[in-house]
Amino acid sequence: MVRAEKARSDNNDEIPVARRVNAPIRVKAGLPTLLIILSIGLVGFITTFVFVKRSLDTRSLEVRQYLRTNPSSDGRLIGHFPYKEASPKDLETIRPGIQVNSETAKYLRRMIRAAASDGVYLALLSGYRSHDLQKEIFFEVKSERNQTATERAKVSAPPGYSEHSTGYAIDLGDVGRPETHFEVDFETTWAFRWLKKNAAKYHFVLSFPKGNAQGVSYEPWHWRFEGSAEALREFEESRKFSESKK
Repeated sequence: MVRAEKARSDNNDEIPVARRVNAPIRVKAGLPTLLIILSIGLVGFITTFVFVKRSLDTRSLEVRQYLRTNPSSDGRLIGHFPYKEASPKDLETIRPGIQVNSETAKYLRRMIRAAASDGVYLALLSGYRSHDLQKEIFFEVKSERNQTATERAKVSAPPGYSEHSTGYAIDLGDVGRPETHFEVDFETTWAFRWLKKNAAKYHFVLSFPKGNAQGVSYEPWHWRFEGSAEALREFEESRKFSESKK
């Protein structure tokens, strides 16, 4: 079984930006012209500043409201456990634009090589995400898709509650079947079958299997590294919670 590797292009969610078109203003040359131009520029700057500030204030308010309404004694927010942001010194670039924890990188390379020797080509889709990036992913897409926080949390963690922030979590795909990337259909690929059989040898486990106790949607592409004491400690609460619900 041999498949040629295909490059995957990222699909970025974009939100259209409203634009205002002003009719040209004819004025006499000289000092009055300069004053009018400066006034128009100042008004534009103030308008933009107020819009951006309101947007940031609204987003911050949403975060605070979600945190206040979290009733879980174990610290979960809409099903997700809190995770600290990895220190830059603990991260390693493993693909252009993709970083993971340094210990994770070592075992991930071994796993990718082992899969390739069996004719299975794993695609590394994503790794570490900062809290700021997770905030953008969660709130922007939530707004664009007209989703409630609970609906969005089934497929994406709120900022500060994503395993990706630790540097230990990765998203994997099948090079030969890019149409299954980030889709449940990934479970039908040779890559997923190989991972189910071999990933534990390299200390990777499936974070959100079918019917998981946290109530997060099934994600056959999302795996986390548990091959160090630090990683085990990071996911201790999640592991204990899942085991207690079995």
